[in-house]
Amino acid sequence: MANISEPITRKKRFKFEAPHPFVILFTIILLTALMTYVIPAGEYDRTTNDAGQTLVVDGSYHQIESTPAGFMDIFKAVHAGLSASAGIVFFLFIVGGAFNVFKETKAIEGAFGSVSGKLKGREMLMIPIFMIFFSFAGATIGMFEEALPFTLILVPLAIMLGFDSMTGAAVVIVGVASGFGAAFMNPFTLGVAQGIAELPTFSGMVPRIFFWLIFMTVSILFVMRYAAKVKKNPEKSIMFEEDQKRDVDPSSVMDMKLTRSQGMTLLILLGTFIALGFGVIKYGWYIQEISALFIIMAILIGIVNKMGVNGTTMAFVRGCEELLVGALVVGFAYGAVVILENSNTIDTILYGISGLVEGLPSVIAASAMVVVQAFMNILVSSGSGQAALTMPLMTPLSDLIGVSRQTAVLAFQMGDGITNIFSPTSGLLFAALAMAGIPIVKWFKWMAPLFVIQFALAIIFVTVAHLFVWPA
Repeated sequence: MANISEPITRKKRFKFEAPHPFVILFTIILLTALMTYVIPAGEYDRTTNDAGQTLVVDGSYHQIESTPAGFMDIFKAVHAGLSASAGIVFFLFIVGGAFNVFKETKAIEGAFGSVSGKLKGREMLMIPIFMIFFSFAGATIGMFEEALPFTLILVPLAIMLGFDSMTGAAVVIVGVASGFGAAFMNPFTLGVAQGIAELPTFSGMVPRIFFWLIFMTVSILFVMRYAAKVKKNPEKSIMFEEDQKRDVDPSSVMDMKLTRSQGMTLLILLGTFIALGFGVIKYGWYIQEISALFIIMAILIGIVNKMGVNGTTMAFVRGCEELLVGALVVGFAYGAVVILENSNTIDTILYGISGLVEGLPSVIAASAMVVVQAFMNILVSSGSGQAALTMPLMTPLSDLIGVSRQTAVLAFQMGDGITNIFSPTSGLLFAALAMAGIPIVKWFKWMAPLFVIQFALAIIFVTVAHLFVWPA
């Protein structure tokens, strides 16, 4: 019998700690490098069309000398990925700096304090209003990366309205991704894919709008259902512990009123986004022009709020510091792609998957195309890049197996779109989560049900399109 006077020693419970984004992404780089020893090297011949697009020549696949990743290649991939994604990395630094200048004016708190009484009892309206905006922008002008800065605004706003940081991040990420995936006028995915498939640009718009409305509505309802649960009981939030540590206290801003300088700051912000939309649509602005626009915004906000040259600069630097991890994860994610490109295994993977689809009945093959495109998006995160790589093969393949080209394009869109919010190699997703302060593991856990729902919707849309809308 044990002596009751002896102290009882208890084993410490193991507490799971979510791995850092760098750990997850470097593990993916390592696994990708190991794959290059199993997957043979190969490539397709490529040609350039009149529009300057580089296309894959169907039937030209051939194996070449294997060049698997070496020991040093694994570690060199990090720098190579950062170099390849330098444009996006520095874009995120500039955006983070500019929005911190805005954040330090406390214009959001002032605006919230001024309208808090009017919003009482109707806070839930914020979710569909913003999600419709982001989804429409993704479906028409191809907004995706450009939506990242909004995360810095919507996360604290969602907390102030009684929701949580997951809700704020989802409004932006899920909203824009739902539009990007079910787009009806996106020039970067739909436009490029239809051009390669030799279809009229933005043709089939009516059924695509119908699909987009369903896709967007389901996504909004999913976010609203979760937000309502958090609103009723904050402890139900998957981000409850993390949000308790944030410096966002709704009660502290209830009595705040919008000052004149804060009002002008909000007008500058609004003007910036109007200019951004106009520039993207009218002049095809991308990262460099948008970065310049945000620098101008930061300068104007600094002047209006009398922050001074040094004050504005230091606020900008603090914002860059906050975005350090978010920006660098983009480069880590690109590192895995660099491994596949340097080992010439991407084309081999595409060749193998295409062969599997070719032998299926047409109705099953149409759905299988969604799976193929979803997998390819993990390897090639660029929508237009994925279209250029896969559609030259999927177009003739769809002709052979009795699937219309419009349906093949829809399968590309949906496969590309639904994985944008769940891909382990999406540097942009990781960057958005870092900006929102949300652990990746928690995001994947929260997103899993919606991912399954969206994937099921994609299969249904493609099946309906194949059988009733665009029969071959």
